[in-house]
Amino acid sequence: QVQLVESGGGLVQAGGSLRLSCAPSGHTFSTYAMGWFRQAPGKERDFVAAINWSGDRTVYADSVKGRFTISRDNAKNTVLLQMNSLETEDTAIYYCAEQRRRAVVLATKTYEYDYWGQGTQVTVSS
Repeated sequence: QVQLVESGGGLVQAGGSLRLSCAPSGHTFSTYAMGWFRQAPGKERDFVAAINWSGDRTVYADSVKGRFTISRDNAKNTVLLQMNSLETEDTAIYYCAEQRRRAVVLATKTYEYDYWGQGTQVTVSS
């Protein structure tokens, strides 16, 4: 059973930083593209960032560009999302996702990802 486990969420004041981690349980994802999405209450799940299998290509949502950084350490089997200059609008549950199919362009749609974690709550207070 493929499982992804997110960690690192919490409560932070606006302007602060958090770092989210995603690690697989029971398998390695070093050959797969990975993504982060988020879902605020009453809203759809939105794309945040994605990274290719080797870590040399990334893509970001406009709303987080310049503030968030996605990275991966395949040796440690971990994907990270560094979030700086957090805003109250960043409050959401953040999900890690794994894309098994090979694609030239990094995926930004939820249906393009095959496996999902349970999510970690990020709350930014004013």
